[in-house]
Amino acid sequence: MRKSAGVVVLLMPAVALAGMPHFLLTELAEERLEAISFFIALYVLVSAGVWGLWRRLRRDVPRLPQLTFGASLSMVFLIGLALQLVLSMIAGGRELMTPGAWEKRGVTHRIAPTLLPSDTELVLQARRQRLDELRGALWAYAAEHGRMFPATDTGPETHTIRWKVLGDSGLHFIYVGGQQADASSMPLAYEPGIFGRERWVLFANGDIQYLPIDAIHRALTAEATP
Repeated sequence: MRKSAGVVVLLMPAVALAGMPHFLLTELAEERLEAISFFIALYVLVSAGVWGLWRRLRRDVPRLPQLTFGASLSMVFLIGLALQLVLSMIAGGRELMTPGAWEKRGVTHRIAPTLLPSDTELVLQARRQRLDELRGALWAYAAEHGRMFPATDTGPETHTIRWKVLGDSGLHFIYVGGQQADASSMPLAYEPGIFGRERWVLFANGDIQYLPIDAIHRALTAEATP
């Protein structure tokens, strides 16, 4: 009976009145600890790989000295220091060639925001690249047809040419057909109105310029007027 009572008492939950202190790391500290742990694990793994490769190489070249695992750790550490020195010299040389290109952010340096291309500039260059691709296709067509460009952009002979502008609008470049390659400075193709008043335009002489639509219309009118 006493044994049964003792077992029941031991199995009954009770409130703990005292205990050991418990410490929790902050989120930043946990991330740093995970990064350090990953670096150490990767460092040991690379050292083990170097050690294994060295031992495999000694089978074919017995004259090589024996490499212990501790020596392989030291070798990987020295190679890492050498690479860090080279990267630091490259970064320093870049700073000397472009003064002010890097600015200090905390303990590191980053490229100055004024030197980073904005989203608008990237889209603008992508639009120009799209027109540049059209120029290559049109000049390839002219080389096979006596320097003459296609009469229209809807003919079956031009189905391989990408007439669509950048984006998902499905619109085509505005094309001025019936011209000859390098025979005039008349606009050959330019972007439609969804791109606003400033548009990329391709001329028949191969030039690509970024002009307002009024200037494009004046160039069309000037060439059409005898």
